[in-house]
Amino acid sequence: MQNNSITSNEVNGNNYYNGFPPCTENLCSFFSIRTLILVTIICLVIMVVGLIGNTITILIIKRYKEMNTTTNFYLSSMAVSDMIILLCLPFDLYRLWKSTTWIFGGFLCKFLCLISEGCTYSTILHITALSIERYLAICFPLKAKVFITKRRVKIIIILLWAIALLSAAPLYNLFENVPIYNYSATSKITWECKYTKYAMESGLLKIMMWVTTVYFFFPMFCLTVLYGFIGKKLWKSKNILRGPNAANREKCHRQTVKLLAVVVLAFIICWLPFHMGRIVFVNVSNFQQLTFSQYFNIVAMQLFYLSTSINPILYNFISKKYRTAAYKLLRHSTSDERAYNVIKDETGAHTETTCIQN
Repeated sequence: MQNNSITSNEVNGNNYYNGFPPCTENLCSFFSIRTLILVTIICLVIMVVGLIGNTITILIIKRYKEMNTTTNFYLSSMAVSDMIILLCLPFDLYRLWKSTTWIFGGFLCKFLCLISEGCTYSTILHITALSIERYLAICFPLKAKVFITKRRVKIIIILLWAIALLSAAPLYNLFENVPIYNYSATSKITWECKYTKYAMESGLLKIMMWVTTVYFFFPMFCLTVLYGFIGKKLWKSKNILRGPNAANREKCHRQTVKLLAVVVLAFIICWLPFHMGRIVFVNVSNFQQLTFSQYFNIVAMQLFYLSTSINPILYNFISKKYRTAAYKLLRHSTSDERAYNVIKDETGAHTETTCIQN
């Protein structure tokens, strides 16, 4: 993630030096030291929890064959994306503390923006693809058994990553590492990772910000429509008796949809402020708006990173199957495997898992 905090005294070509806190050797930030300490502590906690939780999710799905379902393949790939985003968090914290000094070189200046933005796109595409799969499995179960297979899902995941990274590729050239003189009277040169002058003057920055915003809102619209159809289908079929296997399958559909709906809701709550903050940031025209933008975006940044660590927590609360697998993984238990059960159809598709009895 490239946070929306200012990285120089100029935004959109306007000078905002008046009112900007003075830089020192150890601190050059728009925010007070108390605010920075609080935000840093919160973000580091989020990072540790997220890395541990997503690692457990990946290991569970990789280690236990019973967890190798198409749905879990998407969740595992999302966990990888979330971990990459979390590993970029320390660099965003550094930029909060020393916004006009970049010590990590020109490549990381560009690459961090590309990879973090690509991962955000990837997460959105994964959630959308997973919701489409659930829609097909519930509304068109016979077709889903034929078309939704492990092999095809793996290919789709690779394509989603490729599309996400290609979509983010233009951002690589929107940033540059430029030499600047520090605020002291010395001739010492420091470096700053900032938007290129061309990106600011040509309007390309605003275009890319709107593209990323559309990348968020359009999938959210699609998800709303899909879950509307899924809810309608489940509501109509809830009182239809189709035998014990069908009843169990229907229950599993409902449990899976419940889990995905909570994940999507958390995703929207955590990411919406981030995208709103981007729109505000690129349209700043005076110092008062800049001040509002900075404090709004520092909150949005924390919510953004929270979204990358919250999914394993949601899985643990909602899915007994996940809790059992996590317990086994952490305790190295060799206890009974009866908590797991996968329905395999004749085509080799793994489109649904049985429900865990509470």
